[in-house]
Amino acid sequence: MTSVRFEPSGRLRGAIVAPPDKSISHRAALLGAMSVEPVRIANYLRAQDTISTLNALRAVGALVEEHEDAVVVRGAGLREAREADGPIDVGNAGTLMRLLPGWLAAQDGRTFQLDGDSSIRRRPVDRIAAPLALMGAQIEATDGRFPPFVVRGTRLRAITYEMPVASAQVKSCVLVAGLGADGTTCVVEPAPSRDHTERMLAGAGVAVQREGLTVRVTCTDELDAQSLVVPGDLSSAAFVIAAGVLVKGSRLLVRDVGVNWTRTGFLRILERMGAIAIGELEEPSETVAVAEPISDIDVTAGPLRGTVVEPDEVPLAIDELPLVALLGCFAEGETVVRGAQELRVKESDRIAGVVEGLRGLGATIEATDDGFVVTGAGRGLRGGTIDARGDHRMAMLGAVAGLASEEGVEVVGMEAAAVSYPGFAGDLARLLG
Repeated sequence: MTSVRFEPSGRLRGAIVAPPDKSISHRAALLGAMSVEPVRIANYLRAQDTISTLNALRAVGALVEEHEDAVVVRGAGLREAREADGPIDVGNAGTLMRLLPGWLAAQDGRTFQLDGDSSIRRRPVDRIAAPLALMGAQIEATDGRFPPFVVRGTRLRAITYEMPVASAQVKSCVLVAGLGADGTTCVVEPAPSRDHTERMLAGAGVAVQREGLTVRVTCTDELDAQSLVVPGDLSSAAFVIAAGVLVKGSRLLVRDVGVNWTRTGFLRILERMGAIAIGELEEPSETVAVAEPISDIDVTAGPLRGTVVEPDEVPLAIDELPLVALLGCFAEGETVVRGAQELRVKESDRIAGVVEGLRGLGATIEATDDGFVVTGAGRGLRGGTIDARGDHRMAMLGAVAGLASEEGVEVVGMEAAAVSYPGFAGDLARLLG
């Protein structure tokens, strides 16, 4: 593992372009593999997770061309994925692990095995196995819950599935499976989650309907999505935004950020805490839009106050909640996150990791069953060492904490940031320059 030390910094100034969106890159490649015509994907993220997706799609028959300015996927079609020669390696990509089986489950008579790294082998697959089993697929997981696991494709039947926990990955898996199922498949969410899959499917000619918290798709013969552009990733840009908020005297511009309303929960929480992060944000709507809105985000450092993040906000800011804990360390008053039990089944147990990591840097923070409580008093953090635990978000969290701390932070396992944001350290260095 690589240890990198991040010293307390002077003000951050300048502009960066947000890296391509990881969630959308995964989905765009999968959509290409299911389409009847080649799909050109501009601004595809070149990171460990999304490269795993391209390799997995190659394993099941897609032809993937990687050009300097785009990725072109020539797919097998909705029902023509071939059996892989061996286990499909998803690497560290949880999104791939949960979305790909939705397509593979509709490959009647074919069997696929999925596996990944040590982190993936700790991430449960029962949340996708349950609805896919209701649709007629067979999922055989290790100890009934974990990878490696086998997907046995069949002719699927449509279902109405009421999700126990809001999850864009599980929702997307069921919707993708619904494309190959007889009838109309309905997914009912307890709260809104990311809608990138619905937008892409609508753009590829699928009749996607959203009514309140219910999304419907109907069996279709083919997809036709010929050109896609991936916007900047707000979840990755959020770490640069947080640095701009916390380091005194900073003023940043983050360009070309995707501001889909199902992704901007973090910016709305920031605004409530008193930070200045200005951009043109999309407003919530029941209509399934096709385009992904993009904006520049103007960030200024300033004083923060504590806030409470309620359960209905969690799905719209799930990847940025560790940053909310960090911001809470510098805020006046208490910062509380509730209803975030999903953090325990990410690349690591992020509740435990955030609490242990920030406490080691001098934070007053306590874990709860479904979140955490931070007492800030505006003091900030002393500094120290934080272990990324192989989690890209924890690695970047430690880096930002170091810039804003009194004594600096050594991040153990900083290489994990390459999973989603390979250029993160370089972007920070440019802003410091």
